Amino acid sequence: MQERQLGYFFIVMASIIIVLAGIKLAATIIVPFLLSLFIAIILSPSYNFLKSKGLPDVLSIVLVIGVFLLLLAFIAKLIGTSVHSFSANIDLYSSKLITYYESLSKLGADFGLEIPVSEITTIFDSKQAMRFFTSIINGLGSVFTNGFVVILTVVFMLLESKNFIYKLRYADNNAEAIYHINQIFSQIKSYMVIKALISLLTGCMVWLFLSFMGTDYAFLWGVLAFLFNFIPNIGSIIAAVPAVLITLVQLGGFSALIVATFYIIVNITIGSILEPKVMGKGLGLSTLVVFLSLIFWGWLLGIVGMLLSIPLTIMAKIIFAANENTKWIAIFLGNAENSEN
Repeated sequence: MQERQLGYFFIVMASIIIVLAGIKLAATIIVPFLLSLFIAIILSPSYNFLKSKGLPDVLSIVLVIGVFLLLLAFIAKLIGTSVHSFSANIDLYSSKLITYYESLSKLGADFGLEIPVSEITTIFDSKQAMRFFTSIINGLGSVFTNGFVVILTVVFMLLESKNFIYKLRYADNNAEAIYHINQIFSQIKSYMVIKALISLLTGCMVWLFLSFMGTDYAFLWGVLAFLFNFIPNIGSIIAAVPAVLITLVQLGGFSALIVATFYIIVNITIGSILEPKVMGKGLGLSTLVVFLSLIFWGWLLGIVGMLLSIPLTIMAKIIFAANENTKWIAIFLGNAENSEN
């Protein structure tokens, strides 16, 4: 009996590895589909609201997608200008950072601390730190190269959203399966809409504060804060680094300290107080699982996988919980409070 269970375990593991390998190879197809799915989830409340007011489906779709595209085009224009200007000035920023580092090295030497200069100088000569952030923005932009396909998929998903459950009910009159599918969509929809609004608030606060401080490319860092707020644990830290460095080379150490303090206050206020209070404990994911899911989905699907790591993990957890044979996986993915329940 034990040998049979062990054989079943190895078959399941081999199947999972094969599926993951297939997803990895098909990432160019899967990523636009997932992006379309989650954009549709975010836009669905607006679409449903317009329909509830008596507007026809076609007109509701045109209004929602039209506003979304206008907003996207406006943001893309501003980001494109900022990235181009930022890339052109990388040499200037990197040389100023080297100057600051050399001053820090001399200060450390006065206190008996030996800080290597040549190694760090080599790093900044290659401009790896600065290029890292521009490559992230460019990488996100490349996701939208199939923008027409993504938007078209979003349109069809919104049109089919109302009829999907009805079709499923007619195809398979399984109340438990329908319940789990409803649970998946309701939890992910709740998470994505609330997270998008909170991320938008974070991005606007960063943009306005950096504009007030006079930091270059304030809008770009606001967009970066908005996007990286979707990445758990480390996203807000990564988004803060370029803004603090630019402020340092442009306005000096004291201003950079103020900007860093502002990011800390925003992250504590929104990330640790507001967000948990608004979202509550409905997600039920372990903190370790949240971090590991970030690494896993990032490896599997790239930057989009990192942005969508939480909703994808929630989806996997609910699917695992629906089957008695895989329920133990859902328990491990959950937090301690969910496990006790």
